[in-house]
Amino acid sequence: MEGDCLSCMKYLMFIFNFFIFLGGSFLLGVGVWVLVDPMGFREIVAANPLLFTGVYVILAMGGMLFLLGFLGCCGAIRENKCLLLFFFMLILFIFLAELAAAVLAFLFREHLTREYFSLELKRHYQGHNNTDVFTSTWNAIMTTFDCCGVSGPEDFSESLFRLLSPAQQVPEACCQRSSYVSVEQCVSGSVTFRHNKGCYSAMVEYFEMYIYTAGALAIVVLTIELFAMVFAMCLFRGIQ
Repeated sequence: MEGDCLSCMKYLMFIFNFFIFLGGSFLLGVGVWVLVDPMGFREIVAANPLLFTGVYVILAMGGMLFLLGFLGCCGAIRENKCLLLFFFMLILFIFLAELAAAVLAFLFREHLTREYFSLELKRHYQGHNNTDVFTSTWNAIMTTFDCCGVSGPEDFSESLFRLLSPAQQVPEACCQRSSYVSVEQCVSGSVTFRHNKGCYSAMVEYFEMYIYTAGALAIVVLTIELFAMVFAMCLFRGIQ
């Protein structure tokens, strides 16, 4: 009976990790294809900072799932304690890292307020300086979400940006992207040619539709990881 139970556990873990392996392989394939695609899809992705970052996130997730699935499959089918222990330690590390990220997000939730971001924007945003990480990140956000500032264009008044560029009311990243848009009029303060919505509201509205899906997905992932750790430990203890 014990042997049958161990055999059942072994094949369940193999099947379970085989699907993880396939998922990781698919994500890796998609990420690599986007980066080396000869049809120009890479240029389209590179033009959108969020999509460009997303490609590397997909590659990282694919690589992690690929490794987890491979270790789990090999460890289960070969009944190798070393591989099973490595699999268990890796998935435990991922699980703890996710919990730590959730705790840190809760502890530092006051740093995610509109007022905090507005203050940081006033202090550090420089306008058209692509070498400054903070500035280039905000330029990418305003360009991607068609927004201006945190609460609106008024965030740039009495800011470092205005000290560096006194002739401009808003940076070029706030301007609408169209052939008939006058950048000169936009940066000088014309409401016709700029985005007048704040990025905080724009991002909240954008991600609001995904928040429940993300929450459900997070619960599913944590549940899968817990089952994987239980399978690995039971199989590890059952192997002679």
